[in-house]
Amino acid sequence: MKSKITFNKVQYDESLGSWSSRELDIVHHNTGMGTYAGGPYATMYVAQPWTIRQYAGFSTAEDSNQFYRHNLAAGQKGLSVAFDLATHRGYDSDHPRVVGDVGKAGVAIDSVEDMKILFDNIPLDQISVSMTMNGAVIPILAYYIVAAEEQGVSVERLTGTIQNDILKEFLVRNTYIYPPTPSMRLVTDILKYTAAHMPRFNPISISGYHMLEAGAPPHVELAFTLADGYEYLEYGKKAGLSLNDFVPRFSFFFGIGMDVFLEIAKLRAARILWSELVIKAGATKDRAKLMRTHCQTSGWSLTQQDIANNITRTALEALAAVWGGTQSLHTNSMDEAVSLPTPTTAAIARNTQLFLQQSTGICQWIDVMGGSKILDVKVNEIVQQAQSIIDEVFTLGGMTQAILSGYPKKIIEEAAATKQAKIDGSEEFIIGLNLFREEESQSVESLRINHHKVFTAQSKRLSEIKKNRDQSKVIKSLRHITKTCRSEKYNILEAAISAARHRATLGEISSAIEKAFGRYQAPISGLSKVYAVHSMKNKYFKTATQLAAVFDSKYGRRPRILIAKLGQDGHDRGAKIIAAGFADIGFDVDMGPLFQTPSEAAKHAIENDVHFIGVSTLAGAHLTLIPELIRQLRSASRADIHVLAGGIIPAHDFKSLFDSGVLAIFGPGTNLAEAATKILKLMV
Repeated sequence: MKSKITFNKVQYDESLGSWSSRELDIVHHNTGMGTYAGGPYATMYVAQPWTIRQYAGFSTAEDSNQFYRHNLAAGQKGLSVAFDLATHRGYDSDHPRVVGDVGKAGVAIDSVEDMKILFDNIPLDQISVSMTMNGAVIPILAYYIVAAEEQGVSVERLTGTIQNDILKEFLVRNTYIYPPTPSMRLVTDILKYTAAHMPRFNPISISGYHMLEAGAPPHVELAFTLADGYEYLEYGKKAGLSLNDFVPRFSFFFGIGMDVFLEIAKLRAARILWSELVIKAGATKDRAKLMRTHCQTSGWSLTQQDIANNITRTALEALAAVWGGTQSLHTNSMDEAVSLPTPTTAAIARNTQLFLQQSTGICQWIDVMGGSKILDVKVNEIVQQAQSIIDEVFTLGGMTQAILSGYPKKIIEEAAATKQAKIDGSEEFIIGLNLFREEESQSVESLRINHHKVFTAQSKRLSEIKKNRDQSKVIKSLRHITKTCRSEKYNILEAAISAARHRATLGEISSAIEKAFGRYQAPISGLSKVYAVHSMKNKYFKTATQLAAVFDSKYGRRPRILIAKLGQDGHDRGAKIIAAGFADIGFDVDMGPLFQTPSEAAKHAIENDVHFIGVSTLAGAHLTLIPELIRQLRSASRADIHVLAGGIIPAHDFKSLFDSGVLAIFGPGTNLAEAATKILKLMV
């Protein structure tokens, strides 16, 4: 069906520093599916461009605040806050388990005082704030509410989104704190509180992004994301909320990879499937059937090799997200394959979106891709593939039960190992990595975080807060949180807000919840056996398997390696792929549990008498944690256990790691069989 619409074409006048408009007639093509497959709004970007929302946060609240204010002045329209891993996992910065993680990969937030500094001179009734937080979602949202309150902004005027998508954490990112079922209580209490008090705030953003980054193909990312969304929807219903009222405030978050038309089709398929799921649940209003999305360009697609190519990759992925009809967008910086972005590379990433909005004419048209036959075919394929997986989740009893069964994790991990094997065997090509690779590698300046400075500043502020607060009120408020967790008569977020006003710390609030719910330790999943199946074209694979056999003959047993994740870094895609690949090559592989300290990993390695420890690191704590691991091995007279490092490690850190005793370092894009060959040659 076609309908003629008259509306204002919006343009940005740089000389005036403001938006202007002129009246324009356009023909809009209705999809006829009960919702807009190309986007949730009739006029889309012609009426209002997507929100440029760069995900940022690093070091201290003071440093992050300066970065936010600069970006807002340069054209960014909303804030998207990245927290450090200590915060995600519910630990204060002075906790001994997070010694290497404070201020790395995000901003450290220990109390409402940090949150107030983070948003200093940023009017929270005018700026939309998105916070990527799941595990410690209760104290972080409480701090945001109290910080706004003390800024003079009432809770009902706050706009933005809290991710609050704990199910995704159990699938891929692993920054959970509590077990799956109790964690859903926290989600539900946030849904209830925001429904009653925060009409302009989105209480949940269901994320597929980290599934895509962990190796899920687009249809798998889509299926599990929508299944997660349906689970939250069902919990909201059980809590007595009206679907027609709270579901319109759901938002979704998808990753965007390099296959442009496939990614556009994924977003269109998502809207079709979500509309059907919402109708299935019993919603009747059109607003409840529409899907609003945020997108982020892929970090996994970025390469350390020929790093400038990453600007082009990001631009193409951004274009796919826009043609797919996203409502807001984050573009990754070119250097994120090796480190946190510098101000220069972050500006390039932000300006990529400004170019798309201001210089391409994209915002003059509605649903440019609507009517494409190629796209229709791809949409139908993805709908069918995703629906099949969603049906399987429902058969298992919903997403919480599916997670406990291990089904989603197995699907994603096998897909990741298969993809890596195909890249290593040149069945799939990545320009600059295994196709058209330059002989000389490019280098870029990378951001360095002064870990000692951040740790010292946070510890000092924590000490001052504890010294100046009313301790009796803090203890009483923390006991009330634990009591609230044990009874559904009360709301946990409300209890946390009260504790935040009394200056309870993030670690204290998280611990009060833990007393009722416990802290979750995920079981170690078995290794997939798919790497070898796709490695027949990998020229290093045969050599590596032969060397493993030589090692066995020489030492009387197979080479044994512990794959370790140190600190609070839960991104385990790389670790799982390495474990699967090395097992197929002929190693005995021990997969260490997540969140080990260096002393725990050393003890694990010694007890299992391994030859190697392979440390997978993505969160910037390598200069603290890996040397400490080596010191622990030496103090136990086991310097014969060789330590290997892999992941996101800037080149300027290599010398320090080698000096500390690391045997070899492998960066992003390393061919697993080539790495195994190099390691085994050193031994045989």
